[in-house]
Amino acid sequence: MLRILIFFSCLLMMGGNMVAFAAQSTVDVPVSAQQKDSALKEILGADGKKMQREQAYVIGIGDILSVGLYEEGDMSATAAMKQPGEGAGGTQPGIQVMMDGRISLKDIGDVEVSGLTLAELADYLKKLYSKIYDNPIVITTLVQSNSLNYTVMGKVLKPGIFKLEHPMTLVQVVAQAGGFDEWAGREITVVRKNVSKEDAPLFKNNTLKFDYADFIAGKALDQNIFVRSGDIIIID
Repeated sequence: MLRILIFFSCLLMMGGNMVAFAAQSTVDVPVSAQQKDSALKEILGADGKKMQREQAYVIGIGDILSVGLYEEGDMSATAAMKQPGEGAGGTQPGIQVMMDGRISLKDIGDVEVSGLTLAELADYLKKLYSKIYDNPIVITTLVQSNSLNYTVMGKVLKPGIFKLEHPMTLVQVVAQAGGFDEWAGREITVVRKNVSKEDAPLFKNNTLKFDYADFIAGKALDQNIFVRSGDIIIID
């Protein structure tokens, strides 16, 4: 009998330690829409303006994300997504950003993520999950980029629509498209819907003209700009 009592005492002690290191729920109701809106404004600023994030990845529609809480695991409200080309066991946590720019998460429901960087999303979700868990540690990861792309048309070997998975210049874009074909005059036109203040001096009526011959001669190097999502690049 004494051995049984000692055994159960040990179990209770172990259970107590497990509870001490786990994130515990403090409320049983989802975070309200008003609380989500308030937290988002705190992350982006009261006026709703996003900071300049030249090199940071901005989440968009169609992207696949992984969202987890330390010691709680994957927080996706849906089943793990199977990644292209993987076998029967090749699934991993993944949440696709819906057409309305939202994702569905456990405990807090749908949250708006389109237009945020991964760091901003982690800060935003920390504020929301803090209303449910004690001191949550949020981990956000880009699993697959689907929202950023550009179009290459004209006299290149492999024209088409390409994913913009990392910063690329015009010269790198031509290389990605297989290089110039034998009829190319090596003049590049970039059509961009929204031109930033930084790039505005190089554009005229939302278009930029780039002469590759001038570039390799060391002229107009500033015209070898970084491509943006949505750019249409025409090779003559």
